[in-house]
Amino acid sequence: MMIIRYLHSILLFTTSCLSAQMPAPPTDLVATGYDSHIELSWKASTSSNITGYQVYRSTDGGMGFDLLKNVAPSETTLLDWTGDEGQDLTRIYQVRTTAPGNALSAFTAPVTAETKVMSDEELLDMVQRYTFRYFWDYAHPASGLARERNNGNPQVVTIGGSGFGVLSIIVGAERGWVTRDEAVTRMIQIVSFLQLADRFHGVFPHWMDGNTGNVFPFSQFDNGGDLVETAFLMEGLLAARQYFDQNTPIETALRNAITGLWEDVEWDWYRKNNSPVLYWHWSPNYQWQMNFQIRGFNEAHIIYLLAIASPTHGVPASLYTSGWSAGNYKNLNSYYGYPIYAGPYAGGPLFFAHYSYLGFDPRNIKDQFCNYFVRNRNHALIHRAYCTLNPENHEGYGADCWGLTASDDPFGYSAHDPYPPNDNGTITPTAALASMPYTPEAGLDALKYFYRVQGENLWGKYGFYDAFNLDQNWYASSYLAIDQGPIVAMIENYRTGLLWNLFMQNPEIQPALDAIGFQPDASGAAENNLEQFGFDAHVFPNPVASGDLLNLEISLLKRETLTAELVDPQSRTVRILLEHKTMQAGIHTESLDTGNAGAGLYFLKIRNNRGDAVVRKLILL
Repeated sequence: MMIIRYLHSILLFTTSCLSAQMPAPPTDLVATGYDSHIELSWKASTSSNITGYQVYRSTDGGMGFDLLKNVAPSETTLLDWTGDEGQDLTRIYQVRTTAPGNALSAFTAPVTAETKVMSDEELLDMVQRYTFRYFWDYAHPASGLARERNNGNPQVVTIGGSGFGVLSIIVGAERGWVTRDEAVTRMIQIVSFLQLADRFHGVFPHWMDGNTGNVFPFSQFDNGGDLVETAFLMEGLLAARQYFDQNTPIETALRNAITGLWEDVEWDWYRKNNSPVLYWHWSPNYQWQMNFQIRGFNEAHIIYLLAIASPTHGVPASLYTSGWSAGNYKNLNSYYGYPIYAGPYAGGPLFFAHYSYLGFDPRNIKDQFCNYFVRNRNHALIHRAYCTLNPENHEGYGADCWGLTASDDPFGYSAHDPYPPNDNGTITPTAALASMPYTPEAGLDALKYFYRVQGENLWGKYGFYDAFNLDQNWYASSYLAIDQGPIVAMIENYRTGLLWNLFMQNPEIQPALDAIGFQPDASGAAENNLEQFGFDAHVFPNPVASGDLLNLEISLLKRETLTAELVDPQSRTVRILLEHKTMQAGIHTESLDTGNAGAGLYFLKIRNNRGDAVVRKLILL
């Protein structure tokens, strides 16, 4: 009897030791199928000191499971790329925990998911929702603000990117990805932190510590206020002030707190002793040493709108002319057949067309220079045409793979645009995706290429990684707040106009636009010939003397055979100027003879063999 009891106690002791060494399995495993990938998520093991997780997959209906991947202990998600574009591929998964000494937990119960063909709306929703996670799941835990990037100092939060994050929170609440109460709670966390954080005459720094609110220097002399980043923050907060409009104590308190932050910004201080232009930076240590004036078309359009709109520290509307649009602003050139109106060569990097317009709605209004919706649409179409024609012969560029802006690249970080020295072969998804309101068809084509063709290397838990460069066979592993935010916001503006409508409802905005001199304008609805037909044409000079040569500039996205006719107002053909001429993709200039056509109003009709036609008004003197 004593021997039996002794053996039993040894068995219990051994079993107890083995049980202690066996880690707890993960729980609540979920598999969700999308168009070309399946996402797995689970709750972490309750055991401490684990070494990770093993994910097993079956592709034969559960007859056999193979190890898919070992996952780090800090991760509780995994994307399984199928690449089948929604061909109803079914897969089964199990996960178990690993611990020191090769200890393994039991498996989770198996879960099944299948891919499915996704509509355009479903793809847009997927991209927005994944990207939203950067601002919700990866937000700084103490402040709720947006971390500057995922592969840098995790304590550094960015003010402009946090403004974009606030817009993303609005979208998340509106689309039900989080509840309204959850969104309000996060917003209270954000504004409460901002109320106590470093400010410099009401202006926030570019970066700050997400725990303390203390400034984190952006560069040697940039350790004070950043007016541009603060404007991007206010763009988001003012939209939130309109969205969270319920008459409850918490939403009322939120609106009041936002109003306080908005009215504390001393835009007038950043005139630098009442000069006729706004300055980007001021530091209590270095004062105006950065000496960077905000002028000329760039990402900073909204700064002057908000500075003029401020009810407490506003600047005269005359600064729009003496500051913002003074100097190198107007650009009368066309690129690939598209006039750009304002900005540098070919419009510059595409973030110029995004950051100020996440809230500020450029549709149906114009200032003395242009309608900025048209300008920004042309900017995007110029980029697409440049990438389609690919004059620098970069790997992968095309009508579906386009968009140059500031981002990480294989050599560091740079602003990319069609000016050849600024184009090193790096495509940044946010450039095309945030252009969705301007060029929806081209944006959707790019989205599908990024996801379905490059997705295995380019898609992660927060959506598209920052950039890729096929010349270098390089894909970023980074996410940046200032690139993620425009994706969520501008896709939403394309789908519903939500953020444009909210921001423009603020009572301070319309009087500022009136003071600047904005007027109603419907040219934003004009036809996109290059996008719609694959070719476009412009004539110059116009007017032209009858009998003189007329220049016809033709932009082609692919090989076309074109005919050009001079037509009178009664639609009668007066003269064939170009007949069935075949041209390759690119930009071509033809000198045309108008012959003996008399003075008057005519139309130049350029058509391809499919019957698509571009018509340009022409006056002969």
